[in-house]
Amino acid sequence: MTSPEITPLYEDVTFHGPLSEERAARLIDSLGPLEDAHVLDIACGWAEFLLRTLESAPTATGTGVDRNARDIAHGQANADARGLTARVDLQVADVAEWSPGRQADVVIVNGSSQAWGGDPVHHTVNALTAARELLRPGGRFLLGECFWEREPTEAQLAAMPVERDHCRSLADLVDLAHDHGYRLLGAEQANQDEWDVFENRHGLAWERWLRANPDSEHADEIRAKADTQRNYRLRGWRGTMGLAYLTLQAP
Repeated sequence: MTSPEITPLYEDVTFHGPLSEERAARLIDSLGPLEDAHVLDIACGWAEFLLRTLESAPTATGTGVDRNARDIAHGQANADARGLTARVDLQVADVAEWSPGRQADVVIVNGSSQAWGGDPVHHTVNALTAARELLRPGGRFLLGECFWEREPTEAQLAAMPVERDHCRSLADLVDLAHDHGYRLLGAEQANQDEWDVFENRHGLAWERWLRANPDSEHADEIRAKADTQRNYRLRGWRGTMGLAYLTLQAP
């Protein structure tokens, strides 16, 4: 363990992904009507998107599940401070071994299809399949999933921890959802500004630590992690791998 401890890498971002305030509000609106709805957020992080969804609909309830106990505690503190304690249940659990006990009206899997594990080639299919079981008939599914904005070069693939067949084109991603019985209600994608804001803030924890602890025995290790992430981004996926937000209706 690094001493002193590094603050969580996502501490400086609002959402666990490239998502602006404006887009978040629009995506929440795409999930309506939400009166008396139950919303399930899988691998929710600190559940900011879920909390905002509940704030938009005073009679809605929600459940958020994530393996990170620190994130869940952060989300619970936010829920308590915003008067949402009675309407949200945040749980520390491995989704692959978890059962909700009820079907939801809305399911959110935002950049977290890996939550069900297995080969990355199958992560999207795993999410589409699992959401069908979690949703009531006719419910809505918000899927945030990576896709290739443009075909990556061999040099870009070599610079990032993503294989070519881990992602599809946006059209192929939508077709895959339709193949699993969903209908597309809306499709958006994170823009470059959203990606840059997210990536810049994601890396701040490492840089703050390095500035405060330049002579630490762990400095080389932390600097290498930060540099690796920077190269993933700038030599790999920036402008090539996108994140799509699909609002889908279940059959």
